[in-house]
Amino acid sequence: MKKLIVVADWAADGLTSQQVRSTIEGYLQHNDNPNINFIPVSFSTLHGGFVSSQVIEIEERNGRPLDTVLYVGVDPKEADTFSAIFMIARLKSGLIICGPNNGLNFSFIKQKIDEIFIYKGLEEKMFFRSRDLYARVIAHLMEAMEDEMDIEETHTNLIPALEGFFVGHIDNFGNIITTVTQEDVKGKLEIGDETKIKINEVVVTARFLDILTKGNEGSLILSPSPYGAKDNPFLQLSVLNISQQEENSIKNTAAAIFGCKMPGYKLQFS
Repeated sequence: MKKLIVVADWAADGLTSQQVRSTIEGYLQHNDNPNINFIPVSFSTLHGGFVSSQVIEIEERNGRPLDTVLYVGVDPKEADTFSAIFMIARLKSGLIICGPNNGLNFSFIKQKIDEIFIYKGLEEKMFFRSRDLYARVIAHLMEAMEDEMDIEETHTNLIPALEGFFVGHIDNFGNIITTVTQEDVKGKLEIGDETKIKINEVVVTARFLDILTKGNEGSLILSPSPYGAKDNPFLQLSVLNISQQEENSIKNTAAAIFGCKMPGYKLQFS
């Protein structure tokens, strides 16, 4: 049986997560202590898609992608997206990712997809589709039963492209993990250069460095993050806080400077 990783905007709630876990376990034909993990994200398909891509990145690098199913369950109940198509994609690594094709859920891993399918009949308007509609399909995928499922092959053109740069994630230290890669600034920024960055209508000057700790105390630094591809990581915005007390360090973070309370803000170089 494959392990399941759930990335969802409801995963921070223990009761909701247990409801989904119990429902999935109930559909399994061989309930041999299934390995199910939950990762909470914000109510943003950009955040859900970004986090899912990073889970996949590390799973492909150090884990067992052939034995992994990832469900991305960020499913805003907006009028024009309420009936999002349920998609199942097999990546080139063999990892299976599934979920509603809502917003940017699949956009960050679009280039990794080997084949992709839609599962019709799961567009019914329900309050909690992850539990009431998708759990059965997820259980079948965990037991590698996709060949027995009534799925229809489709094209990655159904997945919207990510245009522009954004705040992809905010970590526990207030660092902003951007969707800007090192390759994106190649030929535009040199190590040591200063650049103005606009997020949430706030413009701040940051210094571009190859290592965060080379910066000055209390200054805003743009540097490679531990996320993304090994040879082309995403860049992060951080404030170097070494000697400051913990209380002041919390206040003096990149997220605090730009007033970012959650991922999804657009980022611009100016």
